[in-house]
Amino acid sequence: MSEPTCTHSFTPVDNDRLARLCGALDENLKQIETGLDVSIQRRSEQFTLRGQHAEAALALLLRFYDMAEKRDLGIRDIQLSLVEARQHNPQGADDDTPQLATRRRDLKGRTPRQGAYIKAIFGHDITFGIGPAGTGKTYLAVACAVDAMERDAVKRIVLVRPAVEAGEKLGFLPGDLAQKVDPYLRPLYDALYDLMGFDKVARLFEKNLIEIAPLAYMRGRTLNNAFIILDEAQNTTPEQMKMFLTRIGFGSRAVITGDVTQIDLARHQKSGLVEVERILGKVRGIHFHHFQSDDVVRHPLVQKIVDAYDHYQARQDEKSET
Repeated sequence: MSEPTCTHSFTPVDNDRLARLCGALDENLKQIETGLDVSIQRRSEQFTLRGQHAEAALALLLRFYDMAEKRDLGIRDIQLSLVEARQHNPQGADDDTPQLATRRRDLKGRTPRQGAYIKAIFGHDITFGIGPAGTGKTYLAVACAVDAMERDAVKRIVLVRPAVEAGEKLGFLPGDLAQKVDPYLRPLYDALYDLMGFDKVARLFEKNLIEIAPLAYMRGRTLNNAFIILDEAQNTTPEQMKMFLTRIGFGSRAVITGDVTQIDLARHQKSGLVEVERILGKVRGIHFHHFQSDDVVRHPLVQKIVDAYDHYQARQDEKSET
């Protein structure tokens, strides 16, 4: 059976616009080929697309051609549109997703699950975001925290991570304790700078209105009127998870994010994130939100990497059962 094929000619011919559509060295076309598993052949203004998703790829080309009328297309334009195309939802998440008050005016849920995640965070005091890397679990949670602070719904933001990564121990890192834990907290800094700007974040740090700390520093504290985010929660033990959840005080909201396929704890240790849904899954006011690989909002290859690892793990599990 021959594979599906679509052809289209962009007429009247506008070479400058076609150049913006294709990108330098046809980089934009290559991104579409990779993201949707199609092949694209071009002869001047005529494009031929082959593959299972040829029609979806042609729809993207037409959309990008419209965009290319007035400006160059960046790699971000291409890759975000590929994410939305995989969802069969060219406009991204539902239109009723709350608009977040950050400096990123284009920020929204790019997939239906991302839109539902944002609404879940606003609708529950404690929300768990569970899923693979690149699905926006942490970034959207930080965006909701920034929005809550801008609306004076909370007085401060507290971002927390366990200092456990990929088998390395703190003792191998140079510097004092603060310098040792800083690399583990860097992704949270990056999200804040992107959403608020460096100068504003620096001022809020000086006023202690934003705090980033390792999980070990949370014991014994009660956090009132705060938006608290626990990132990389798959690397908490059940005892640490209970300790964190009981830090939440009056007027506070918490989001716990993690990927249960990337646990870096020692083999004999259980993950608190794996266990917590069995314990708290039916508690009113707590919401568990699960992402899938098609929610990945990164380079189009990331979704394929996640899927490949999932398929490999499924095969290994089948072998271990036989």
